[in-house]
Amino acid sequence: MAERDLPLYEQIRRELEGNIRDGRWQPGTRVPTEAELGAQFGVSRITVQRALRELADAGLVVRYRRHGTFVAQTADEENLLRSAGVLTSGPETHGDHRVVGGRVLPAGGAALRLPGLDDNDAVVQLERHKLSADGTRVTSTELAVLPFRFAPDLLDQDLVTITSHMYLRDRGVPLRRSRLYVEPYALDEEHAELFGLEPGAAVFRWLRVTWAENDEVVEHLEMILPTGTSRFYVETSLLGPLP
Repeated sequence: MAERDLPLYEQIRRELEGNIRDGRWQPGTRVPTEAELGAQFGVSRITVQRALRELADAGLVVRYRRHGTFVAQTADEENLLRSAGVLTSGPETHGDHRVVGGRVLPAGGAALRLPGLDDNDAVVQLERHKLSADGTRVTSTELAVLPFRFAPDLLDQDLVTITSHMYLRDRGVPLRRSRLYVEPYALDEEHAELFGLEPGAAVFRWLRVTWAENDEVVEHLEMILPTGTSRFYVETSLLGPLP
């Protein structure tokens, strides 16, 4: 998808993120106000707010009520709640994808198994590489398997930007819950070459399972991430009464 075809908030987010990633805005730099950004880009305050919210969710900026928005001290942080699907707006992790392959095949031949499916049931298998915000390096690999009846036209979508949860929601699939497993993983030769690391190097392996409202599994996702790519965090609010 060309830059000009992206939603306005996404274009703004990418430009601001470029300022951070390229070092033009150092940690602690105060980001222009919503009004200033709205005037600069000729957009509404709501559009600017969405762009800034996405940057905050990605750990790139910190927002303080009545004080403004500032570049985070560590600009390579990712919110695990977004990857688990709890935060539903925008991409799960920022950056485009490079499509490696996609096909429809029997569930018994897929790289990941989907509980509840017979071996002969059709599934969609999609393999992609996640790219850094500037598109210069691979930050993770992604393998997704979905039942074909829930994703009949997935391979016809813009696979550079779309994510499984975004696609399923747009199709009206009522997602109920998602579980994310994080475990250590030793790189095989193929992944080691891709990341420029030695075979056997320790990295993260994420496995995510997503269920619909009727408890049918609608997605099984695997991601391989080098340990030095980003820091991952979970942040929860402690405000309000205890249950």
